[in-house]
Amino acid sequence: MKKVAGTLRLDLAQYRELAAFSQFGSDLDKATQAQLNRGARLMEMLKQPQYLPLPVEKQVAIIYVGTNGYLDEYDVSAITSFEEQFFVFLENKHADILSSIKETGVLESDTEKAMKDAIVEFKKIFVAEEK
Repeated sequence: MKKVAGTLRLDLAQYRELAAFSQFGSDLDKATQAQLNRGARLMEMLKQPQYLPLPVEKQVAIIYVGTNGYLDEYDVSAITSFEEQFFVFLENKHADILSSIKETGVLESDTEKAMKDAIVEFKKIFVAEEK
């Protein structure tokens, strides 16, 4: 979890600072806009239903997706749907990734590569469903 979420706290702190700052100015450069957009997606990604916490392996998977920019192209309103469908996809087609994270407690390099491949594969399916 520490490896995957390493930059999450810093990213969210910068997002909150930029969000507060951007209220005063309307002319933002592209890098600032991109950081604000990613922060909004990360905040949405972190929301969990009350009394239904996610298992650690699913938390690691979705934090990996968010912190590595795989959610940047989607609207904030699509993040919850992305998350739900991504978990079903992982459980059905790539259960080995989740079980590896659960058993070892770390995201090893071979599991990380499998995760990247699974994300790319899922994004093709998800984009097709959104249209």
